[in-house]
Amino acid sequence: MVPRDPAGFARAAADAVAAGAGEVRIRPRTPCGGRSLSPRVVGPALTAVRGAVRVPVTVAADAWAEPDPERRVARIRSGETLPDLAWVAWHEPGAEETAAALPARGVAVEAGLRSGTAGPSLFARSPSADRVRRIVAEAPAPDGTVEGWARVLAEGSAGVPVLLYGTGAAARPVLRLARRLGLAGRIGLEDTLFLPDGARARSTAEQVRAAAKDTA
Repeated sequence: MVPRDPAGFARAAADAVAAGAGEVRIRPRTPCGGRSLSPRVVGPALTAVRGAVRVPVTVAADAWAEPDPERRVARIRSGETLPDLAWVAWHEPGAEETAAALPARGVAVEAGLRSGTAGPSLFARSPSADRVRRIVAEAPAPDGTVEGWARVLAEGSAGVPVLLYGTGAAARPVLRLARRLGLAGRIGLEDTLFLPDGARARSTAEQVRAAAKDTA
């Protein structure tokens, strides 16, 4: 079940870390279930998670959380409780401004690059490219083209770590590809709701445990 409130995020984070996760990524939600970057929503979620685990916590600072780029930056600047890292979708309007606002508040930037969008080329020309903490690359189901793209990212990242992931049916094949390439990977309910055997996952912790055994 996808958590929706601070207590739910804290329980899910604790279970995932106990299962072997080294980081936690959350998408704070309003009481109505909408994703939000409002300090009144993000702050309590982060406080609850940090009370439960001692690992880095990432929040997505993208258009899904706040569609208006100016408002997104204002949310970041006004927050009192902030994540360790924030994921910026480089193909979205306002990515550069968002990426500039985060380090000024002590938040490291993850560059979100999606295969098939302008994100990778925009990031390659970005003045912020050498200041991001990590490249987080989303790929469709792996084939020769995607594997080549992932290798180019890893080789051209100038020492910046690369995390490769997929969503839906691509989540587990891409995780296996990341392992083969020696890159970081991730798995969770945001990426897929299903386990390797096709059963519906009950939690991210269950997915983490299944991923540790998944060598197919």
